[in-house]
Amino acid sequence: MNMPEQIPAIEASFETLLLNEIQCGIYLLTINRPKVLNALNTTVLSELAQAVEQVDNDSNARVLLITGAGDKSFVAGADITEMNTLTPLEGKAFAERGMAAFRRLEQMKIPVIALVNGYALGGGCELAMSCDFVLASDNARFGQPEVSLGITPGFGGSQRLTRLLGRAMAMELLVSGRAMNAEEALQRGLANHVYPQSDLLSEGVALASRISQNSPTAIQMTKQLVQRGQDLDLENGCVMESDLFGLSFATPDRAEGMQAFIDNRKPSFV
Repeated sequence: MNMPEQIPAIEASFETLLLNEIQCGIYLLTINRPKVLNALNTTVLSELAQAVEQVDNDSNARVLLITGAGDKSFVAGADITEMNTLTPLEGKAFAERGMAAFRRLEQMKIPVIALVNGYALGGGCELAMSCDFVLASDNARFGQPEVSLGITPGFGGSQRLTRLLGRAMAMELLVSGRAMNAEEALQRGLANHVYPQSDLLSEGVALASRISQNSPTAIQMTKQLVQRGQDLDLENGCVMESDLFGLSFATPDRAEGMQAFIDNRKPSFV
């Protein structure tokens, strides 16, 4: 999966990650452990939380893309070699670290898009589900195979998979450990789009560019509505939407967007 041509890269230094601002306001975060299929260990989870914080604190950030290094794997799961040495209390702490990192990712103000290139198993599937939506390569495979190791999912897999796919299908995948290919993931709503692997990054950047042209304030509000609303009943969710709709009229983005429409020009959002 190659970087699109003519995109400047601003790079931040981590041991297990690459963080690049590949266009103005569009960040690419790469899990960079290809020799172990980008498996998640304690260092990756800690650096992921740091990278998310860095991007979220950038007032110019508009979209975050997340992928894995190499052509074989997005993230093949948590690092089993590290997990094999953990005591029960250490295992709980490891799960809590992953839960916190993924929840922080989920709560970012800006949209987060997973570019799933290859295996997204266990912690990799959980990472993808913590993003706002998923673009998958045609060789992508999604699953939660933890039961084959004698453990449960630990980074939110049982909860997010059930919310995304429904109880029966989530239970089947969780207790059988089988993986879905890209087409099945698309049909069942786990992936939004499927592309040839060679096109995945450029398609992700194109979608991020389109998103970044819209009002950042309205996008942040819309993300709040979707995330908070899924845990509310319809009546209270609609009340929240009315409140934020009214609040949006106090923003400079509303003034610019509507005036641009009246003037028949493209809006210029700051």
